[in-house]
Amino acid sequence: MATPSPIVSFLDEVMRRRKRLPSQLAGDLGISHTTVGRWLSGTDIPGIPSCQKLAEYSGVPLEQVLYVAGHLLEAKTTKSAEWPEFREYATTKYPNELDDDLITMIEDLIERRRARQREAKSS
Repeated sequence: MATPSPIVSFLDEVMRRRKRLPSQLAGDLGISHTTVGRWLSGTDIPGIPSCQKLAEYSGVPLEQVLYVAGHLLEAKTTKSAEWPEFREYATTKYPNELDDDLITMIEDLIERRRARQREAKSS
């Protein structure tokens, strides 16, 4: 089985974190379900305007999204403060206290807070 392209892996991760189906992701981004399907199948990549939407939607820096989509040859390798690996941290720091369901709930709360902060910034 072939390894998925970086953009496919990125989109899968965004959908997993947001608990969204491809059709829901398309609606959230204001693009067609067919377009998201082509991205996920690896037959197409997001254009620059779509990368901008994905960056805002995911909280990942635009440069990183452009890199995984294949528009840039390299990107800064610093981790984004907007997308920390909470799951890895939580399972290392609290291996017996937090199960997968609790970690998912906490990630959801973090994402809701970020969404409120983005809304407040855009107002």
